[in-house]
Amino acid sequence: MLDTKRLINLNDDLLFDIGYEKTRLASKKYVMNVQEDTPIGIVGKSFNTTSHKIFIDGVENVIKENRNPYELENAKVKVSTAKDNAVIIADITLPNVTTKITTDKHTTTIAERIIALHGVDGSMSNQVFFGAIDFFCTNGQIRGEYDKVRRKNTSNFNIDTFIDELQNAKQDFYAQSKKLQSWANIKLDGVDVAEIIKNIVKSDRKAEKMSSLYYNEVANRGANVFSLYSAFTNYSSYADERNGFSLKNMGNDTESLSMWNREQEVSKWISSNEFKKLELVA
Repeated sequence: MLDTKRLINLNDDLLFDIGYEKTRLASKKYVMNVQEDTPIGIVGKSFNTTSHKIFIDGVENVIKENRNPYELENAKVKVSTAKDNAVIIADITLPNVTTKITTDKHTTTIAERIIALHGVDGSMSNQVFFGAIDFFCTNGQIRGEYDKVRRKNTSNFNIDTFIDELQNAKQDFYAQSKKLQSWANIKLDGVDVAEIIKNIVKSDRKAEKMSSLYYNEVANRGANVFSLYSAFTNYSSYADERNGFSLKNMGNDTESLSMWNREQEVSKWISSNEFKKLELVA
């Protein structure tokens, strides 16, 4: 039964404890689901992690400590899994923490978004990202390298230290929003955006599709850097006929990770020198 007092609920099959067993290789060990006595993955001997529950409990406590009850009301939380429950992605939107981004053609409302990722099989670091969700197009947005906390599962990984770092991390949604508004103010009329996209994404086929998305955004929001960013986040939010960037059918167990990888791709694009040059156009 779901606990309505909790922000992030995990299904019972995600509440297993973690253990380790030796393999026949001295440099490797099994990660075990203790309750089912089954191996989850084979990792290096220095690998150290914690259960999904302990990780999520720590993240939830930090979120609650930094936001008031109204800001947490009606939170929308989606928990996705991959690799037979070895990886979880908790995607939280706070619809009461909002601001508006205004271009010369359009105004949209964005809300605070927090994404927590945890893996127990060696394939995923401990990660928390801070971002936004665009209510006009429901695109998820994360920014560059500085709006996250990430630590690998090494021998010196300690969940309490990770949570302390998360507590001290920059979590100012409104400061992030100012950056988005600054992008909305930078006009790209007369700029060869298609060529810029080609230089950023490094794939002619992908660049052609992305250019189409950009000009669709321009029709609604005008020619500006925020429209380009919205085209990028469309790519990382959808994978169907809406944008032409469908995923290969490899089963639902990989879909959430594939989409998350797209978000990471977008994060790299907006951290690129080509994109940063656009901030000098104004």
